Amino acid sequence: MAERVEQEEIFSQVLRAGRRTYFFDVRATKADDYYLTVTESKKFTHDDGTFHYQKHKIYLYKEDFTDFHEMLKKATDYIIAEKGNEVISERHQKDFKKEEPKTDTDVKSADSFTDVSFDDI
Repeated sequence: MAERVEQEEIFSQVLRAGRRTYFFDVRATKADDYYLTVTESKKFTHDDGTFHYQKHKIYLYKEDFTDFHEMLKKATDYIIAEKGNEVISERHQKDFKKEEPKTDTDVKSADSFTDVSFDDI
């Protein structure tokens, strides 16, 4: 497999979002056309105070911009329509409570499972 050599950024933007940082970098192909890389970098801290970053990167080429933009918009519009703009999470809301099942039949206890003997297998 040929090694991919990163091209120098032509245009770059950074979005810091808590432990995550997103990099939007415009780069040039060998033919001097442009494409976009989106990198998510997430910081992990170890117990001893040291840390490392985990990175995930996607490459987005011009021929996919329109479809990508449309699908991203549909997905984000759906989320906002269904859940609104307010962030719902344990981390963002101190009084966050996970919804409990509505009836006792939704909850299965350990007693409700059938005993299985693996000696017969």
